[in-house]
Amino acid sequence: MHAGQMLAGPAVVFLSLTWSTYHSLAVPQIAECGLSCSQGFTCKSRVSRNIFNSFCRQPPTSMSPSVLEALTLSTAMKCAPHEGCSLLLRVQASLTLHESLRGLEACSMNLDTQETQCQSVRVSRASRRRQVGRQLQVHFDCFEVSVAQSLYVTLRTVPHFCGVQLDQQYHVEDCRDEDVGRNVPVCFAEKFSYWVDRSRKVILVQVPEAPGAPDYYVRLCLKWFTCEDVGAPVRVTVNRMSRTVSLPYSQELPCLCLEGWSATPDAVRMQACPFEDETEALWDAIRYHPGDQALSWEPACPVSGHVSLCWRPGPGALCHSLEHSGRPARGRVQYPLVDTQPQLCLKFSTSRGFWVRCPFHERGFQAWKMTVQPAASQGHLRVTFFSPSAAHFQVHLCRQRKSRPPACRPALLATARPLASGDLTADPVVAFVNIPRDKACVPGTCIQGWRTDVLFSAPQQLCDLQCTATQGTAD
Repeated sequence: MHAGQMLAGPAVVFLSLTWSTYHSLAVPQIAECGLSCSQGFTCKSRVSRNIFNSFCRQPPTSMSPSVLEALTLSTAMKCAPHEGCSLLLRVQASLTLHESLRGLEACSMNLDTQETQCQSVRVSRASRRRQVGRQLQVHFDCFEVSVAQSLYVTLRTVPHFCGVQLDQQYHVEDCRDEDVGRNVPVCFAEKFSYWVDRSRKVILVQVPEAPGAPDYYVRLCLKWFTCEDVGAPVRVTVNRMSRTVSLPYSQELPCLCLEGWSATPDAVRMQACPFEDETEALWDAIRYHPGDQALSWEPACPVSGHVSLCWRPGPGALCHSLEHSGRPARGRVQYPLVDTQPQLCLKFSTSRGFWVRCPFHERGFQAWKMTVQPAASQGHLRVTFFSPSAAHFQVHLCRQRKSRPPACRPALLATARPLASGDLTADPVVAFVNIPRDKACVPGTCIQGWRTDVLFSAPQQLCDLQCTATQGTAD
């Protein structure tokens, strides 16, 4: 985005500015570069120089440090038939004219090469006498820039007074900008074509060929803040028989991109991301760490969204988020002390939708289970827990609700008593609790069992018990 358009107010124009229909440019086209000043001022440009003078003098006490009011930067194109367009930096500045000022100087430094261009404008002595205290607006158009350059622009007074200065960084559009990519010759020369062979997991890249063109590099990279290498770049030499390069990949990730550039200094790099709309692989990057019972997820690409643990009562059912498990999905997320229940899942939400992954459902993890049978004491049911390892449990009686988790009543919460483990080659009995039959057998009531020796657990539940001799088992 560019800050600023044309200067407000009337101006004496020494250039011809048009918003032409040259390929429907959003970046404006200018016929000639030049200089303009506010009406009533007589201005002259000085010869450009590549020396940035850092010496300054102390400003007079009557001069405000904010005498320089604004600095606005944007990009323009100067186009010629059959030759394409070149890019220019437009600098718009305003100041309140002081009797000690003779003009303005704007300097643009390329942050990659440190090369500096400076232009200055001088206000005639007669104008200075008449216009003291009025606002002067100046429009420079003749800073030549290149595609994707990073610039540091400085605006100072003439003469240069210490502490009276405006600075701004600016990034020139690259070839991904529609107007620049379509009209600047360096962008057409750098373009490549590609197609994906999913059966072989390779991307075939057709490198551009032009008379006298230099060698060309292509590579795969993962696009984070920068594009990080996935394998070494491939160099396509001028005398190579085939201009097609085969790049293998392992996963179809939205941030897996192709990058191509000419083997010349400061070459513009073109990028294309073949799988940018395919996010499925991101949600599978889940790992369980048995030693500390931790569940982690680390996306291979930048993600903006939300992740939480959730409980899914059955296949196709809604996955209900667990309290205090919500995390921003900006990088690695880890949950300590997680129960390895098949119903415990991860839910991912982004602006494109949501996805659920249940890592313990199909990987053969041993899970505890709960059964309900008549107790020896009359008027009670016995809830028994079986687990392959020592664990602690609690029981809730809950009321069913449509499309929401059951409403549980903490008043009827009971803690199971552990028993001897028994033979670990079978299902060892680890705990049981007796609950009132008249409470548990009410229609619409569920018995929920939870582990309490972990931070995150998914419940098992049995609902609408018929209270027959053999009650039921939750797996």
